[in-house]
Amino acid sequence: MKATAAKLFFALAFLVTFLAQPTYTSAQHKPASSIPTADFIQPAELAASLQTTTTSKPLILQVGSHVLFAEAHIPASEYAGPTGQESGLQVLRDRVAKLPKDTSIVLYCGCCPWGRCPNIAPAYEQLQALGFTHLKVLYLADNFGANWVDKGYPVAKGR
Repeated sequence: MKATAAKLFFALAFLVTFLAQPTYTSAQHKPASSIPTADFIQPAELAASLQTTTTSKPLILQVGSHVLFAEAHIPASEYAGPTGQESGLQVLRDRVAKLPKDTSIVLYCGCCPWGRCPNIAPAYEQLQALGFTHLKVLYLADNFGANWVDKGYPVAKGR
């Protein structure tokens, strides 16, 4: 029952998020598929790294809908605005402005299937353009609910 409710919530949140996103032309932003697979981190790998005490933790930034972030997000991640919109990109730029360029950063969205995400590629492009060299994107093939929450990886709520 709980899993069904979570799936229903994420389906509804996806629909609201997807319909609220502006449509971009390929000249404005590249699709998520343009991100090199070498810069992906898989959910199991990130979840495992969060459990270790021997490695330093990356800065984890959620770059999608605030509604989804408030419902469920990766513990210790920060909301960095919907980067498919200029206002979200500005929030992201402000957040990283004073960080060293070798800061380890993981980006994720999870609003919708990877190929339709309006947020992940603009965030990735922006941080690359700013010179960040230790950048990874969490590969969520379907969405955050299916590829993180339903797998039992750690989740925080609120904010």
